[in-house]
Amino acid sequence: MSQQPQAKFRSDYQSPEFIISDIDLVFDLNDTNTLVSATSKVQQLKQSTDLLLEGEGMKLVSLKIDDVEYSDFTQTDTQLTIHNVSGDFTLTIITEINPQENTALEGLYKSGDGFCTQCEAEGFRRITYYLDRPDVLARFTTKVIADKEAYPHLLSNGNRISQGDLDGGKHFVHWQDPFPKPAYLFALVAGNFDVLTDTYKTKSGRDVALEIYVDQGNLDRTPHAMTSLINSMKWDEERFDLEYDLDIYMIVAVDFFNMGAMENKGLNVFNSKFVLAKQETATDTDYLGIEAVIGHEYFHNWTGNRVTCRDWFQLSLKEGLTVFRDQEFSSDLGSRSVNRINNVRIMRGPQFAEDASPMAHPIRPEKVIEMNNFYTLTVYEKGSEVIRMMHTLLGEANFQKGMKLYFERHDGTAATCEDFVLAMENASGIDLTQFRRWYSQSGTPVLTVSSSYDDAKNEYALTVKQHTPATEDQTDKLPLHIPFDIELYAQDGLVIQLRCNNEKVSNVLNVTEEEQTFIFEQVSEKPVVSLLREFSAPVKLNYAYSDEELIFLMVHAQNDFARWDAGQMLLANYIRKNIANIQDDKELVLPQSVVDAFRGVLLNAELEHAFIAEMFVLPNHNEITGWFDTVDVDAIDKALGFIKQTLATELKDEFSATYHSLKQGSYSVEHDAIGKRALRNCSLSYLAKTEIGEALVEAQYQDADNMTDTMAAMGAANAAELSIRQTLMNDFSAKWSHDGLVMDKWFILQGSNPSSEALSIIKETMNHKAFSLKNPNRTRSLIGSFAGGNAVNFHSKTGEGYAFLGDILIEMNESNPQVASRLVDPLLKFKKYDSDRQSLIKAQLQRLADLDNLAKDLYEKVTKALA
Repeated sequence: MSQQPQAKFRSDYQSPEFIISDIDLVFDLNDTNTLVSATSKVQQLKQSTDLLLEGEGMKLVSLKIDDVEYSDFTQTDTQLTIHNVSGDFTLTIITEINPQENTALEGLYKSGDGFCTQCEAEGFRRITYYLDRPDVLARFTTKVIADKEAYPHLLSNGNRISQGDLDGGKHFVHWQDPFPKPAYLFALVAGNFDVLTDTYKTKSGRDVALEIYVDQGNLDRTPHAMTSLINSMKWDEERFDLEYDLDIYMIVAVDFFNMGAMENKGLNVFNSKFVLAKQETATDTDYLGIEAVIGHEYFHNWTGNRVTCRDWFQLSLKEGLTVFRDQEFSSDLGSRSVNRINNVRIMRGPQFAEDASPMAHPIRPEKVIEMNNFYTLTVYEKGSEVIRMMHTLLGEANFQKGMKLYFERHDGTAATCEDFVLAMENASGIDLTQFRRWYSQSGTPVLTVSSSYDDAKNEYALTVKQHTPATEDQTDKLPLHIPFDIELYAQDGLVIQLRCNNEKVSNVLNVTEEEQTFIFEQVSEKPVVSLLREFSAPVKLNYAYSDEELIFLMVHAQNDFARWDAGQMLLANYIRKNIANIQDDKELVLPQSVVDAFRGVLLNAELEHAFIAEMFVLPNHNEITGWFDTVDVDAIDKALGFIKQTLATELKDEFSATYHSLKQGSYSVEHDAIGKRALRNCSLSYLAKTEIGEALVEAQYQDADNMTDTMAAMGAANAAELSIRQTLMNDFSAKWSHDGLVMDKWFILQGSNPSSEALSIIKETMNHKAFSLKNPNRTRSLIGSFAGGNAVNFHSKTGEGYAFLGDILIEMNESNPQVASRLVDPLLKFKKYDSDRQSLIKAQLQRLADLDNLAKDLYEKVTKALA
């Protein structure tokens, strides 16, 4: 690169020298030359007489101070510095921008036939010159002007205060947001939409207008989103005593969007993927995802908007907390155990991998080059786990007291992670001094546990050692405060009450030292211990369970998550053993006792259908990669294939009976119906590995009246490489080529195709009329599923998978560096692979590093990896 981007450090934070209390915006929308007038009330807070504003990729048309033309300023590509200003004054800036050419999808851009904005984290500076930092909160009024026929709907933050027609076929709508907010929460959308409307009466009796805007023709795919929004508003009132505060709440679905959704105040902009659903086009997973994401963005109204973050290093303040809230919402409305399992899968797979990568960082990072790179699983998902640990340590009542104190202190302000922890500490009286290390220490802690039983004293002892391995960003680690949830079982399956010093004690042990021993009294027989129940901390667990103990827990654990975890550990033992057997050219094994344990789960009528289905999902390739210092890609694939084939063969009759017994007459998104489909389709995925699979898969595809069953059939054909696969793929493409969102599911199957011809198929698929590299959803579906979910083919020893991704990244470096930065992640972990693959991957990273125009998003990751 010609000029290396510079890192910013959390320790360098300084409060602003100037603030903006109010801003009045006027947009005159045109495809290639939109004019933006921004009139700001500026207040000087410090002695500096230079006002430094951020701005990128636009033309400065005029600048006035107190309505007088002002010329004492200097400009660079990224900043505008206005010299010799002081006191309070009005600043008016007019800029010209080109939404049509904005392929980065930050700031104001065209999405299909409409205009859309995305300002988090630093997109507002592409609209006008501004103090684009989250600790500058202003009241926004926005007037949007556009051609009335082309753009009948003109939307922005807050409440509509006026609207009308203008000369030349134009019209305007004027919006006012009474709540001060940082610029990243600004939003504007203009287009010709279908609109679903409803109302919600808040607990205090206020009527709120609800509006969901979608591309024309998609109105029949919006009712579930509206139901999810109403459920979110009701849940936040009941669980957190938080009520919505504006007169209107709007959601807009757009096709071109880099993220899932954005919580802009009163006007949430969503990726269409997380709004549109009907049974013919959306799977159960889509329905649940819509519910969760709509909840997440709505919950941000308080945890993110009313209280925002002081600086971007505090991102987990709003995101970790809001992910925790959306997980609780999904768990309260659906299956708590299944939701917890899916949350933990993300942690043990991609988040643990992130902790072990060159991009390792704490949930509150210390330095950053490109803020978009820290919208990570660590900040979001691990951040949520840190909030969950606080909830575990404090309990629900004290946690809610802490939330109320947090809002009392910080409503309408920009806060820090420390502010949140302090509110929790003050409200509960519980010392969280050591716990705070979770915010500043990166990496995944490892708990190594050993046990002993003294039958003479009837005492059971657990010794817990904690160790956090060095990460790329930190070498020295300190002991953390880890809530460690355990349970003891007698041989008859009954729970043994935990007692220490003749008193009953909590199941949650406070692990705070490098090594601790906990002694439990009045234990009349050697127990079986269930450890890390509910995944009470984001740690790796080492404990020498026997097969018999794990099978016992699969049957007797009171907690469904603990049952699932025992099953996962049992499978993990044999995945590891079989990888070693493959490497040593030995016979592969899966004992009958293990098969019978899973047979027992499948036949257990007391368990939720959805939970049984989760029990049969094997640890995936990405999670298994984290178990090894050096990854044997092909051995992992063979070991997983052997275990799935063995279970399929041994349990064929049981899977067949389950499959046929769970056929439903009509489609419903009630959780019980979703669970039955999940188990039926799980059974199909195993039966596809048997001689009866081809006929079942084809019949289900032909008979399916919903996308869940259709995709289950196609997914089973894809994974099992059935001869019917291509026929189904061709038929699906012919039916759905007109619908990009539906075709994303097809693109994922193409990207994850286990065939040795996968890469040539993917290259050919890029010419499909429904595919566009400019659309983030299409790109993530095809390219992302190949690089992140097709390990054997992506990591081919020829290096062709790496070269293909390198070509894509070079192209996207200029068009959409934010999406490119997410796609590069599989290359960053090259140190996990053998020397030949390492060389091939490094060559692609070096290709990127050698680019003269390498974007900041990629620069940060590539240079860290190569270093």
